[in-house]
Amino acid sequence: MSNNEIVPGFDDERDDSLKIRLQKIEETENCLVLYLTGYIDTYNSNFFQKRVSKAVEAGYTKLVFNCGGLNYVSSTGIGSFTAFLKAVRPRGGDLVLLEIQPKVYEVFQLLGFSQFFNIKDSLTEAVEFFGSSKEKGTSDVFPKIFQCPICAKKLKATKSGRFRCSECKTILAIDNSGQVFLG
Repeated sequence: MSNNEIVPGFDDERDDSLKIRLQKIEETENCLVLYLTGYIDTYNSNFFQKRVSKAVEAGYTKLVFNCGGLNYVSSTGIGSFTAFLKAVRPRGGDLVLLEIQPKVYEVFQLLGFSQFFNIKDSLTEAVEFFGSSKEKGTSDVFPKIFQCPICAKKLKATKSGRFRCSECKTILAIDNSGQVFLG
């Protein structure tokens, strides 16, 4: 299935610096995977925002960004992801980031954005996240106060995802049930 079949007009404009391939997730309503290859910077972030806005306007509010092929994201690019989050949350949606390269993840962390995004390790986990967020409210678990398993600093998580301890800088993950893991 081509991108234009999934989202009409999606491929009307192209940019060689960023390729986006779409995959509709049939078993989850309004769920779309966007496979990103290349980079996102000041020069192509407008192109990126226009393409994703087309998908949101077409009714896709559960967005999974597979970042495995993304080798660079500037602060402007991260701003684009934040804009998408603001666009889909009022419509009952959310977004998940997958397979983030370490140097790209570092930019998210340095700018303090890693805590705002749901970061998962696999497409299966991302689809389960969208399925479970409807069935069981995460408001029972979050916000959660816990201790860093390395330095014992008290931390607060407002939702599941990955983040860095403010004291010892260890990367931690917390799942939807509130379990804390390293990395």
